[in-house]
Amino acid sequence: MTSTSTTAVGDRIAAAAGRWLETLDEAQRRRARFGFDEPERFVWDYLPGARRGLPLADMTGPQAAAAVALVSASLSERGAAELRAVIALEPILRELERGTGKDVTRRDPGRYGFAVFGEPGNVAPWSWRVGGHHVAIQLTIGDGRVIGSTPSFLGANPAKVPDGPTAGRRTLEGEERLARTLLASFTPGQRRLAIVDPEAPDDILSGTGRRAELRDVPAGIPYGALDPDQRIALESLIRHYLGRSQPAVAEAEWSRIGDAGLEAITFAWAGPDTPGQGHYYAVHGPRLLIEYDNTQNGANHIHSVWRDPTNDWGEDLLAAHYRVAHGAG
Repeated sequence: MTSTSTTAVGDRIAAAAGRWLETLDEAQRRRARFGFDEPERFVWDYLPGARRGLPLADMTGPQAAAAVALVSASLSERGAAELRAVIALEPILRELERGTGKDVTRRDPGRYGFAVFGEPGNVAPWSWRVGGHHVAIQLTIGDGRVIGSTPSFLGANPAKVPDGPTAGRRTLEGEERLARTLLASFTPGQRRLAIVDPEAPDDILSGTGRRAELRDVPAGIPYGALDPDQRIALESLIRHYLGRSQPAVAEAEWSRIGDAGLEAITFAWAGPDTPGQGHYYAVHGPRLLIEYDNTQNGANHIHSVWRDPTNDWGEDLLAAHYRVAHGAG
């Protein structure tokens, strides 16, 4: 993987962001654009509710198409499809909740907001974000290449559609399948290290702050205690999360994780290992935090997050960028 390939991705993202912004009128741009240094850039959440930025509901058809094209330029084919699938669950969830007394108006695929921070281009750092219920995706670009892919959150409710025209459809199935493959391979001794609690927590433990809260994230079994096939299985799980990104970006992220040392990575599981019961897992290393929780709504409600505790929002690589720029000055 070369920096040229990640720069090509950065160029495509900048072009797509520019095309989307060009479709907006002046009032829409005021809602969609923020300064790169504004605190709003570090705001992310995955609960229902409005987001700052320009929501899909307030875009014309061509504008929404340009926003979707920005997603496609920024994420892998699978990642973009999963994001669209998560949004498409909102009307299904609305129908499932209708008559329960809950406020179903919040289940609205039009409430996903798009925002750009800074000026898309090849010189100064800039970023963009899409956020709404179960979606919190942002990318940071500096020197024309993607330098930050996290925090990255996708969720699914229902994870498996129980009835209706799309009954049986699963969203985000790989996150559970790959983790269970690894868990099923453990010996009794390995299971004692990996399974840290018979009950799963109600949600992810690292929070939604600018910095991941790592105090309560369990460690579990270290990479070094795995046999070669198990190491491959754990690597496949990690790469699945990284694979939300464009391939060149995912490889750059994997290189940073590897350079920090795979031996320091741990895998922890909480809850029963029986499918259909509430469960949680965490993968944690110097440049990696993955958390997955599926406990709500009868273990049919997924939360999954990928973070880099050292480079969320691209801050570590941005600092390097500013040091070089200052030195050059």
